[in-house]
Amino acid sequence: MPFELQPLPYAEDALEPYIDAQTMRIHHDFHHGGYVNNLNKALESYPDLQNRSIDDLIRNLHTLPEGVRTAVRNQGGGHFNHSIFWSIVAPNAGGEPTGAIATVINDVFGNFENFKTQFNDAGAKHFGSGFVWLVRTANNKFEIISQPNQDCPWSDGHYPILCNDVWEHAYYLTYQNRRPEYLKQWWNTVSWDAVNQRYATATR
Repeated sequence: MPFELQPLPYAEDALEPYIDAQTMRIHHDFHHGGYVNNLNKALESYPDLQNRSIDDLIRNLHTLPEGVRTAVRNQGGGHFNHSIFWSIVAPNAGGEPTGAIATVINDVFGNFENFKTQFNDAGAKHFGSGFVWLVRTANNKFEIISQPNQDCPWSDGHYPILCNDVWEHAYYLTYQNRRPEYLKQWWNTVSWDAVNQRYATATR
């Protein structure tokens, strides 16, 4: 199959108490795994697309054949977005941002507390399911945006640097309907080293 579900880069319980092991297992194995399986099924009739990277497919979504575009948007977007999500959270992480991304946050948003407040507000007010993002926009600005379902800012030319998943399956077993609490606690899992790597790629 052209796409595979990569294992988590840490144990399922590594993000406790902020994200519990059962949520991680269900979220990764079944939700993300389902996106990967469905993406592969959707591409069965499009062998010319099977050798392209997920980054390439999502970045060039609007150029794909109409018959497969929606499936790549939904299933491929789910694979792409979750792959970023797993990579920028880690055990023994959190705290104040470091490195170049700290400078960006201070310059653009004033300070880290302002940034967290705006980011969490975007996530809390997002209606339904989706993701909240820090992106470098197509015109080289840094902005917080939210997008529905598995839509990805990369499809609009905005490079994704940081994201949080606000689908209920990302938090409901621990936080139930308390999405703002999940958004607040999630910062304890953010790996600023990983975010800085994405920032470096965004600015090349």
